[in-house]
Amino acid sequence: MRDFHLPGRSAVYAENGMCATSHPLAAKVAVQILEAGGNAADAAIAGAVLLGICEPQMTGIGGDCFVLMTPPGEDRIIALNGSGRAPAAYSADALRAQGHATVPVDSAHAVTVPGAIDAFCRLSKDWGKLGMKAALAPAIHYAETGVPVAPRVAFDWALDEPRLQGAARDAYLIGGAVPRTGQMFRAPGQADVLRRIGLDGRAGFYEGEVAADMVASLNAAGGVHTLDDFAQHESTYGDPIHGAYGGLDLFEHPPNGQGATAILLLNMLAHFDLKSMDPLGADRIHIEAEATKLAYDARNRFLSDPDHMTRLDHMLSMETAQKLAATIDPKRAQAPQRAPVEAIHKDTIYITVVDRDRMAVSLIYSIFHGFGSGIASDKFGVLFQNRGAGFSLAKGHANEGGPGKRPMHTIIPGMLQQNGKTIMPFGVMGGAYQSTGHARFVTNLTDYEMDLQAALDAPRAFSDVDGLKVERGYSDAVRAKLSDMGHHVVIPETAIGGAQAIKITEDGILEGASDPRKDGCALGY
Repeated sequence: MRDFHLPGRSAVYAENGMCATSHPLAAKVAVQILEAGGNAADAAIAGAVLLGICEPQMTGIGGDCFVLMTPPGEDRIIALNGSGRAPAAYSADALRAQGHATVPVDSAHAVTVPGAIDAFCRLSKDWGKLGMKAALAPAIHYAETGVPVAPRVAFDWALDEPRLQGAARDAYLIGGAVPRTGQMFRAPGQADVLRRIGLDGRAGFYEGEVAADMVASLNAAGGVHTLDDFAQHESTYGDPIHGAYGGLDLFEHPPNGQGATAILLLNMLAHFDLKSMDPLGADRIHIEAEATKLAYDARNRFLSDPDHMTRLDHMLSMETAQKLAATIDPKRAQAPQRAPVEAIHKDTIYITVVDRDRMAVSLIYSIFHGFGSGIASDKFGVLFQNRGAGFSLAKGHANEGGPGKRPMHTIIPGMLQQNGKTIMPFGVMGGAYQSTGHARFVTNLTDYEMDLQAALDAPRAFSDVDGLKVERGYSDAVRAKLSDMGHHVVIPETAIGGAQAIKITEDGILEGASDPRKDGCALGY
């Protein structure tokens, strides 16, 4: 229990249904959908799409998503891959011939076909109750009438504004300026697109006038996308991957997401006595940072489109984790081994909903970097993700960019079970941090027995390629000790990530928590 003398927030408790996400308006809309007879799938779609209006630098209909969900009354976990593919004419050789060692993040070459809308339509058709027209109605309303810009959103908007180019500057600036906190932001072009999707389903986005606008805009920016690339895109179902730690079973979305990295990281941490370490001390940060370096090195070598990946079992093996853990010096840091592109800030949103039938949805939705590629379609203002920047341009690499291929993704929804029962959908935002964030969240719950809100509130550290990022929530003494261990310690410009979770308690009550690093909250009824 938190100290009520100090600033903080309580977890939220409710019986019938709950949403936790990074903006209060999206949480409210999701709960309203539940109250109107919708289920967790309907509510998650409604809230997620609205977040593209509330937090446009983080996500939007030109982005991708991944979903983990349990059907009502079941503990079976289903994975839905809503990530896009490279155009059929994509050529890594052509990019290398142009002198590129990595995919330019602000170019049309980094734009894969947006996958989220197809996934939302499929989720609605297969699992929802109300249909897409009802689920999109709130976002259409707020896209037309506007939403006041929240404080964290305004902060990120100012940081990411230089990425906007061409038509995107007209769509995402107000009078050429970054919106200030409390100023109304409107997106009438997106309202038009959403209305078409509500009437025509996925065809309203991937075919016809909207698709023509997107393809023409990408082609004008140097892309090789075609109408067929958009029309042929489809999301895919799969089975989650699984790891265990401290009495909990962690389920992650399979590749091309980086969920396997979180499982490998936890498998390594299991070889250390974290319980004996101060949860806010340097020793815990050090072990986690060293394991992160090794896990992310494996990720960068092996993770890719599932149709091209051959080393998943190796990454999930406890033997692999044991061998890697044995290389960690508990007193001395080793150098990071990841590509410099990792240091670039990345953005996303996460939303989780549990309904009265205990259908649970864990959904993460992103345009990758702040404002994605920075490119928007000319007519409708659809802002494109730059997930293709996740491809490697190394010849023969498992994650080498190729026609129709999905790139490695950083975004990962999570789900926890205990004794075969689903107890918690959760997610951690923050680009590359997400795998480390999942592992830290699980160890906060298990090794340190933190309650749900405290597990999200606790300060964070992350071994990135440009140093060990340590939030201001840690003491100067901790930073000094980490420096003495050989870490290059930096205080990040922005707080590390954000997170939300909903726990189904032993009494059957819903307990929701939302990260104070964001503007959002948990709401229930």
